[in-house]
Amino acid sequence: MSTRSIDMQEITRTIASSLADDRVRRHNNDLPAPTLEEERQVARTTATQLLANARQLDAWGLDVIPEVGERLIIDEAIAQVLGLGKLEPLLEDDHISDIHVRGNRPVWVKLRNGEREEREPIVNTDGELVDLIRRIAARMGHREQRFDPAHPELNLQLPDGSRLFAAMEVSSHPTLIIRRHKFDYSNLSELVTRNMLSIDVARFLAAAVRARKNIVIAGGTGSGKTTLLRALLNEIPYNERIVTIEDAFELGIEHFEASHPDHDALQARAANIEGQGEINMSDLTRMALRMDPDRVIVGEVRGAEAFPMLLAMSQGNNGSMCTLHADSARSTFPKLLAYVSMASMGLPTETVNLLVASAIHFVVHIQNIDGRRRITSIIEVTDAEGSSIISNEVFSYSHPESAFTALRAQTSEVLSEFGFHRPTGMSWSA
Repeated sequence: MSTRSIDMQEITRTIASSLADDRVRRHNNDLPAPTLEEERQVARTTATQLLANARQLDAWGLDVIPEVGERLIIDEAIAQVLGLGKLEPLLEDDHISDIHVRGNRPVWVKLRNGEREEREPIVNTDGELVDLIRRIAARMGHREQRFDPAHPELNLQLPDGSRLFAAMEVSSHPTLIIRRHKFDYSNLSELVTRNMLSIDVARFLAAAVRARKNIVIAGGTGSGKTTLLRALLNEIPYNERIVTIEDAFELGIEHFEASHPDHDALQARAANIEGQGEINMSDLTRMALRMDPDRVIVGEVRGAEAFPMLLAMSQGNNGSMCTLHADSARSTFPKLLAYVSMASMGLPTETVNLLVASAIHFVVHIQNIDGRRRITSIIEVTDAEGSSIISNEVFSYSHPESAFTALRAQTSEVLSEFGFHRPTGMSWSA
């Protein structure tokens, strides 16, 4: 009996393709996602048939039972496809927050304490990494997503809430980035123990949330914006209805069901492979306002959704919050101006600034300092004048001794009703 030579890579690719086809079939027929055992059965049937087709069948066509050696090959192939190979131990390591893979080069990981380490490669060739990414997309994506030269980027959420981004063709080597989110940072007191902020700042922010102040959290990538927003979410009273809007689920409000039983979490959706079905952040923002929210929380503002969000904040949805990429608290304002212009509303700068001033009460800036996340500045927005936003810095990490001395008297009175009282020796500005 002769057998066509089949390598492990061909078997795993065929299994992955069959699993993807099965998921698409189930989706198109409104069937539930397959269980792991059902996936194993599909994988075993596919591999068995592939190896049988590679052999010369006997005259009766009955030579379809795998030999002992073939059964071992099938088991190994299934383990590769339904597991994640050398990537799996990295995903199971709770000390790792970010994983950076570039082809078959050494892997770099970022630890939760801010340190970076080099680890051994997880694949032997660039092609193996592309295959691994495709298998992850086939098994863990909620809808069909291609990853090939015509569709060189992939963005999806893993079952544990981690965010995966991959690119090929446009990069020198296939690239895989995984950002892992932990949902145990659930309140401000925990962030105080981690020295992200002081007790006085925590009390101030808690009171601002309870007083329904609109807050923008600004900072760079990985600075802790989502972590802080998640903590502020848990200062919102139990009986208020929250609608969250995210490009990708990262806030994890469903992990705090006991604290926020009345909520809806909305996530943007890319177009399918036919170019249809896209739901962007602007669409979600408009949807959210029709869902009777007490507060609208936008995971990250970075486009035209800024305009409907500002309108929502200025028209009665006080207590709303969002995050935004900015290198300082004050640079938040030109960023918002640019984002509103993306909505093609044709509004002059002066009008947009008036909208910003009426919508936003506080901007909180956070950044990494010596490998540690710190709240470095809090500014209170007071007014707009022409092309400028008027604001006071009420907290500076560089000058903690003057914290909250610039807070307006009217604001301090409101916050005092919700538990924030000025630290000893401070006086309020008029």
